[in-house]
Amino acid sequence: METSMQPKTQRVLHLTAVISLLSLIVLCTAWELVLAPLRPGGSWMAIKALPLLLPLAGVLRRDIYTLQWASMLVHLYFIEGVVRAWSDTGMSALLASLEIAFSSLFFFCAIFFLSPYKKMAKKITREAIAKAAIHED
Repeated sequence: METSMQPKTQRVLHLTAVISLLSLIVLCTAWELVLAPLRPGGSWMAIKALPLLLPLAGVLRRDIYTLQWASMLVHLYFIEGVVRAWSDTGMSALLASLEIAFSSLFFFCAIFFLSPYKKMAKKITREAIAKAAIHED
């Protein structure tokens, strides 16, 4: 699908979204198992990374629908990051800041990647409505 945005920009946005999603998965897992677990030896909180695996294949394939709902899913990780950056101290607060950064980066890259597709969909819808209105008369 040809867009008004430069193909290189689209590739960079997609690649950055993929890297930030993978980074968020690794961060959430390592945080709760090794870096700053709630309990010594690791925590079951590591399962919080599992929902991030659901959109991974679709994000890798540039699936528009998956990118849309994944951009909403990462809000949960952003919120957790904000809460834990505010309430935790030390390494956990630093990791929470990284969680905020990775989730924000994914969100903005996904939104900007999707923007030309949304504009194109709106244009096609307007054209279809106009065409239907002409045939109705």
